[in-house]
Amino acid sequence: MKYVGLDLGSKTLGIAVSDALGILARAVETYRFEENHYEDAVSYAISFCRKEGAQTIVLGYPKHMNGDAGVRAKISEDFKAKIEANSDINVVLQDERLTTVLVDKAMIGGHVRRKERKEKKDEMAAVVILQNYLDQLAF
Repeated sequence: MKYVGLDLGSKTLGIAVSDALGILARAVETYRFEENHYEDAVSYAISFCRKEGAQTIVLGYPKHMNGDAGVRAKISEDFKAKIEANSDINVVLQDERLTTVLVDKAMIGGHVRRKERKEKKDEMAAVVILQNYLDQLAF
């Protein structure tokens, strides 16, 4: 089964996809949209999933470190609801605490230049979100 991982920001949507067996995640792209115009991102995510043949989206769920859901988490919940209302795609919320920190450290350790880190961080965060979910399914 193929999965799509998403990291939703206020202007970007990091996108990752799994292999056909649902074992490994890989980065695909960062979709950019006008700030806080999530409808564009919803439409793009739905069409991307249809193109890839994926029936499940794993969406990053940005909880606070204490586990509380803040404003960004509410935006993710609304995004999930819009996708499910406008398609037959299932959306799973996946805790994304510390994913950006992990991605930044990995890219710095890999000597990735600052400009490229900025361009790739959202899709790499989507990879971490999706891979964490896939790993949970395996165990």
